[in-house]
Amino acid sequence: MKKKLDLFIGPCVLESEELAWEIAVYLKEHLAQFSEKINLHFKGSFDKANRTSIDSYRGPGIVEGLRILKKIKSELQLATITDFHLPEQADQVAAVVDVLQIPAFLCRQTDLIIAGAQACKKYQKKLKIKKGQFLSPNDCGNIVEKAAHFLPKSAIYLTERGTCFGYNNLVVDMASFQIMQSFGVKAIHDATHCVQKPGGDGKVTGGKREQVEVLAKAAIAAGADGVFIECHPTPELALSDKTTCLALDEIPKLVEKLLKIYEVV
Repeated sequence: MKKKLDLFIGPCVLESEELAWEIAVYLKEHLAQFSEKINLHFKGSFDKANRTSIDSYRGPGIVEGLRILKKIKSELQLATITDFHLPEQADQVAAVVDVLQIPAFLCRQTDLIIAGAQACKKYQKKLKIKKGQFLSPNDCGNIVEKAAHFLPKSAIYLTERGTCFGYNNLVVDMASFQIMQSFGVKAIHDATHCVQKPGGDGKVTGGKREQVEVLAKAAIAAGADGVFIECHPTPELALSDKTTCLALDEIPKLVEKLLKIYEVV
């Protein structure tokens, strides 16, 4: 049986129940044609704890955010994924979503990794860890080792989201997918965060949305197991990462292109 392409798609932050529902319904309907070829997860953060400015919108909070994600999962039969930032959040989050995500800046936090792995084991969920912008892919072996004390490696994802080179710039090393897979886990490409320009617009993170597709296609060609993509019906109005998220109606065509490359690889 052919492996399915893992997809993690949704808004950067859960701005409202209505917006989350609109995006989830659209993804469910417009990606149904690929259902036999993809593992689709709806993504939305209940808290963006590392915003550039103290004035930036962070999200609805854990209680309201998990309520929204639980509704989407139960009523639309969509798998879900969200970030968590503190060890004490792990159990609460794992009780609701299918995949727990550790943000890049927190990828070396041992207590966070252990709490996430233990919660995933308890609820039979998966743990997705973003490689920090400050790490080489080889350093991810230590991260996997921490999580693998509690979880089978089949329940662990590593995510490439670019590496810092100079100020306000990230670069994706396409060899990183093969390196991270060598630790026995799946490697995912973060198509939207890797085109960020951290702090590039003063109090707002800048970005290069026009490079999302080319890098996503290159990542799949390089052997990535899946793609993480943030989207919004009107990107210019998004409350987080508006310079990098894709327009919602661009997603089906992009997925179609990625699947063609994935099937060849």
